[in-house]
Amino acid sequence: MTSILQQVGYRAFPVAASQTIDKERHYGLFSHKLAAHLAGLGWIGKSCLLVTPQVGPRVRWVTVLTDASLEAGQPLRERCGSCTECVDGCPAHAFTGRRFWEDEPREARFDVDKCYVYQRRDWEHLGSILCGMCIYICPYGRRNGGVAR
Repeated sequence: MTSILQQVGYRAFPVAASQTIDKERHYGLFSHKLAAHLAGLGWIGKSCLLVTPQVGPRVRWVTVLTDASLEAGQPLRERCGSCTECVDGCPAHAFTGRRFWEDEPREARFDVDKCYVYQRRDWEHLGSILCGMCIYICPYGRRNGGVAR
């Protein structure tokens, strides 16, 4: 996408999902999830993941910053309701179950250190393997008899 935008005369800069600028607090250069939420692609669930109606949290985001005039959507309302499957299914107990609020720090909902330590506990010798239970267990986008919820 970046090269296409540049070829037609716009400035564009890709921000990869894997770029971490603060390894101690596990923060990236840019919040892809917040940008996707604000663009109307999904909502931020109790797992602090962006959940889309189509595939739930089973996505990997990348952002392209550009000066091209693009139409944006409207943020989607949170649809988790009383569901706590991601919170209850987390083996590291890293989630508080609180709903997302833009002005609230991530730490109010998610203990990234618990998640990080759990993921590395038994798998250090294998490299960067993620638990993924919060992604797996989310009912949004899960195929049940061929029908997505």
